[in-house]
Amino acid sequence: MRKLALTDDILMKIEKPARYIGNEVNSVMKDKTKVDIRFAMCFPDVYEIGMSHLGIQILYDMFNRREDVWCERVYSPWTDLDAVMREKKIPLFALESQDPIKNFDFLGITIQYEMCYTNILQILDLSGIPIKTKDRTEEDPIVIGGGPCTYNPEPLADFFDLFYMGEGETVYDELLDLYKKNKAAGGSRWDFLEMAAEVEGIYIPSFYDVEYKEDGTILSFTPNNVHAKEKIKKQVVMDMSSAPYPEKPVVPFIKATQDRVVLEIQRGCIRGCRFCQAGMLYRPTREKDVEVLKDYAYKMLKNTGHEEISLSSLSSSDYSHLKELVTFLIDEFKSKGINISLPSLRIDAFSLDVMGQVQDIRKSSLTFAPEAGSQRMRDVINKGLTEEIILDGAGQAFEGGWNKVKLYFMLGLPTETEDDMRAIPELADKIARRYYEIPKDQRNGKCQITTSTSFFIPKPFTPFQWARMYTNEEYISRAAIVKHAFNDQLNRKSLKYNWHDAEVTVLEGVFARGDRKTSAVIEEAYRLGCLYDSWSDQFDNNKWMQAFENTGLDIAFYNHRERSLEEVFPWDFIDIGVTKDFLKREWNHAMNAEVTPNCRMKCSGCGVAKWKGGVCIESKN
Repeated sequence: MRKLALTDDILMKIEKPARYIGNEVNSVMKDKTKVDIRFAMCFPDVYEIGMSHLGIQILYDMFNRREDVWCERVYSPWTDLDAVMREKKIPLFALESQDPIKNFDFLGITIQYEMCYTNILQILDLSGIPIKTKDRTEEDPIVIGGGPCTYNPEPLADFFDLFYMGEGETVYDELLDLYKKNKAAGGSRWDFLEMAAEVEGIYIPSFYDVEYKEDGTILSFTPNNVHAKEKIKKQVVMDMSSAPYPEKPVVPFIKATQDRVVLEIQRGCIRGCRFCQAGMLYRPTREKDVEVLKDYAYKMLKNTGHEEISLSSLSSSDYSHLKELVTFLIDEFKSKGINISLPSLRIDAFSLDVMGQVQDIRKSSLTFAPEAGSQRMRDVINKGLTEEIILDGAGQAFEGGWNKVKLYFMLGLPTETEDDMRAIPELADKIARRYYEIPKDQRNGKCQITTSTSFFIPKPFTPFQWARMYTNEEYISRAAIVKHAFNDQLNRKSLKYNWHDAEVTVLEGVFARGDRKTSAVIEEAYRLGCLYDSWSDQFDNNKWMQAFENTGLDIAFYNHRERSLEEVFPWDFIDIGVTKDFLKREWNHAMNAEVTPNCRMKCSGCGVAKWKGGVCIESKN
């Protein structure tokens, strides 16, 4: 009988005890005495969010197919349990075995967003693992980082033994085999890290030295170990159809953020929006075979009991077999009471027809993401949407019975003017006008246009990685301009406006493009009590500002200057396939508001054709 790490009296006192007991449907139990490697897979946020993450489900399934590995899960304890664990000195434990994480061979942490960085330190601290890699001994697990934020791993370099660059299905088996080999030979932790450094896609921060110029920018970034490579190459799965994928995903005990079966239909995006990091990182676009997807749909629904199935991709409308797949899902599952969710669709006749079949139009709203209000600004960001397309799509939706629309925009984009900001409410008003052009007896009541703006953050490996950001006050003043302009619109009673928190944006900007020096701020913020910083009710900006003051680091250096095209970036040692020359060309196109065609219209020579697969070879077959 499995013994829980938390006693009944603790479980009765804390919020949602089911977060911590494990034993869910499809979770994997093994005999720990019969495996060679124990791997704790961590999402550094609360259970409900971590359980919604597809990447962990894929790796959990893939690792546990190996007889010699037991992969278990761990999430950040919520603040109530965090306090209890510290007071009672309970070490952080894995859900499946309830054993302390410190007893594992590996702790793998997926890093999805910048505001989880203090939670990573919480995971290490509660586990009893020294926060800094230099303080760890042979008794501690190897701490691995993966996920999108590892494409600038430097703010976290002090805390991780190694980073895995790219898609997890490629070299993890090789890495685990090396660990077994080293363990059998009686090798040390250092021996394993040297072996791991030889594996493509693996980055060991302690094997590199950084030197800085007087102005604070990087002078050089060089390996200090013979096993370390000068360039780390991102790992890519070229055959999506045969890549590992879970037929039996773990079913959460409590409602997760995304409580459904997820079908990943493709990776990558052909669009080339200049602000979008995922669109550059996951190139080239690679599709999954439609017959494989149909098979997974059957198996995953049967094995989970979920009542909803969702398609996952950066741009579902660009999947070439979308019509066939969606028709199949509706025909097979709608009559069985299965809801079908179709995110990331462009609003066109086919999409509206499908959405009309799978949604209650009276309750649901349609989502448009124009990202910018003016045509000039949409050309700067290479959005590839004209006002005519937006209004035509909205018109078709209104005539189909919808009356609720959500619009998403960004403020603070490169070259943005006050006219561009005012164009946001003007576009929202034009959409509302389009609704009221429909004869009154054919309308579905009043329309409701909800507009949200986030603040733009320049990300590594995008054409906008050279752009400057603004101060908290400047962001708020931009939102105020937009808010006041909404009050001037004809249909203001049908329009609603929300905006993102500017304080969080400033911090995300620092850590998105930060260097190794910023790790001191993260550690100091954690020491001051920062935790769950992506949760607005937990976020404390004053503590973060105190951490910057205590460490002597200047936010302005990281956020307020436009970089020169020659500057050495903290992430320049990573090869994602997309070349820096291509990104420079795109930056210059942006400054001239010139549009670059999408990958299916014309190859722009970004560099990823070297992988000889996906969209890059479609037209050549």
